[in-house]
Amino acid sequence: MEKVIDKILEGSIDLVFRIILAILVIVIGSKLIKVLVKKIKNGKLFQKIEKSSQTFISSCLSIVLKIIIFIIAITILGIPTTTIVTIVGSAGLALGLALQGGLSNIAGGLMIMIFKPFKVGDFIDTHADTGTVKEINIFNTVLVTPDNKVVVLPNGTLSNSTIVNYNTMKIRRLDLNISTSYQDDITKVKQVLENIIKENENILKDKDILVALNDQASDALVYLVQVWVKCEDYLKTKHQLLEKIKTTFDKEGISIPYKQLDVHVINN
Repeated sequence: MEKVIDKILEGSIDLVFRIILAILVIVIGSKLIKVLVKKIKNGKLFQKIEKSSQTFISSCLSIVLKIIIFIIAITILGIPTTTIVTIVGSAGLALGLALQGGLSNIAGGLMIMIFKPFKVGDFIDTHADTGTVKEINIFNTVLVTPDNKVVVLPNGTLSNSTIVNYNTMKIRRLDLNISTSYQDDITKVKQVLENIIKENENILKDKDILVALNDQASDALVYLVQVWVKCEDYLKTKHQLLEKIKTTFDKEGISIPYKQLDVHVINN
């Protein structure tokens, strides 16, 4: 009876020791992984890689190393390698069936990295969300909206979406529709608009510039203004032009009409 108790105690002590060791391996291993991934990310060779690839690779590396640490911890507990392989295989199959969305996100992330429809730093529009790409991870892509909201998009959905990338090309055309009254002289209006364009430093003067009467609407003459600017100057230039057009039109006596409704009352 004493021998049985001794064996139980010995086995219990051994099991407790293995559990403690396995926990230490997981805790210490996780911290070492963070340090290692951080050092790799700060390395000179890694910094030469495109930023989009940096976040994706570091995400993949972190997950792989954590899986290795987990396998080592299970081995310390005394579970046979063949059993581990069987468990991992069964778990992988079960997870694969249960998490098809997760696998599609991984595949989507790989597609984004290979075909590069966008990269970190690009301003994109998915027709549902708009923002600057902050990170491209193994499962998702992180956007920061113009009003500083963080949007996390699954890579599977993103890779199958229609994406407008505003940073692929270096320059972008700015289109404005400017309305004036029918009483204002067309030649004068066009001359004023052309002068405003000449004064703006952000407009690329070596590209085609168009100022033309575009539409005779029911309540106004509509002029089309088309100029080319650098992508980073688009919004700034648009705001500058709209403000300058309004103040200059006021000085020149050119009216900007607004929609109005004339009601005629007939007394019987």
